Amino acid sequence: MAEQFGDKQYDATPHRRQKAREEGHVPRSQDLASAVVLAGALAALMFLGRGLFEFLGRLAVYSWSELPDHALDPASFSARAIVIGGELAAVVLPLLAAMVIVAVVVNLAQTGFLFLPQKLTFDLNHINPLSGMRRLFSLPSAARFGFGLFKVAVVGVVAGLSLWGQLDPILALPGRSVAEIAVFLAEIVLWTSIKIAAALAVLAMLDYLLQRWKHEQDLKMTHQEIQEEMKTLQGDPQIIARRRAVQRQLALNRLSSQVPEATAVVTNPTELAIALKYDLDTMVAPVVVAKGAGVLAQRIRRLALENGIPIVERKELARVLYKETDIGKAIPNEQFAAVAEVLRYVYRLQGRTIAPRR
Repeated sequence: MAEQFGDKQYDATPHRRQKAREEGHVPRSQDLASAVVLAGALAALMFLGRGLFEFLGRLAVYSWSELPDHALDPASFSARAIVIGGELAAVVLPLLAAMVIVAVVVNLAQTGFLFLPQKLTFDLNHINPLSGMRRLFSLPSAARFGFGLFKVAVVGVVAGLSLWGQLDPILALPGRSVAEIAVFLAEIVLWTSIKIAAALAVLAMLDYLLQRWKHEQDLKMTHQEIQEEMKTLQGDPQIIARRRAVQRQLALNRLSSQVPEATAVVTNPTELAIALKYDLDTMVAPVVVAKGAGVLAQRIRRLALENGIPIVERKELARVLYKETDIGKAIPNEQFAAVAEVLRYVYRLQGRTIAPRR
């Protein structure tokens, strides 16, 4: 009953998964990427931020107490700005590089490498106001908005609890020196940010799991979709059956002309049949003129009986010849002795002698 209404109850096939990936439809959480980048930035500040803080301290001291009068001159100001810009780049670029590396790694971990040049093509739907409004007021957008409000609430609660735990040291700040206040504020801001990043990482992981589940649900297929995919990949089953029937008929027709020319037929006894032809005067070695399994084997045996061709049961020899020798080819050297024994038996039945050449 479910199938009649086209319910998607079958897991996606590998072909459907690959096609979805080629179109860029992969499970991905932007929140997870943002949370990991935030955590990476905080870690970079902890391990690489010492130089940045020292530079900012030197800059503050220079600006507030050591700034010479001639520094206000445009030429001197420009020269000093270039020096400060170079020093700032030296301490900021490693932090930015670390954040870029983290962003690339977390996105590759989610989706792997994707090359999607078709995404760069111009699409009017991307700037269509109606499409934009439908996306804005859709159920997924509402869910994302609600999840965003929930994240804001979580951030507020985590930040509030972190600051509440430091209430006494905060109230005691007026009695401390400027340097001590600066160090305390830097520490409390850093550790509060770390706690917020940890909370966001947990929420982002839940979002990523939800995205994977939603992706699997979107990829599920109906019975009709599976049938259509099979037709696309393998062809229409009716056409395939018709083609096989034609091929089978052609094979049977070839047997009708080939088997009557055989000298003997080696069988398995019912599963396989190999028709051998050998002329002592004109042929160096016996040749397989026909072979078959199942229905074709039965046809070969029937034609052999109708044309008075001896049928010899040799299970192992039939298996080897069927597997290793193509139609129209001479038998392998390793099977000369076994085939010669069969031919001697056939010739003896016919009152003839055989001395096979090699």
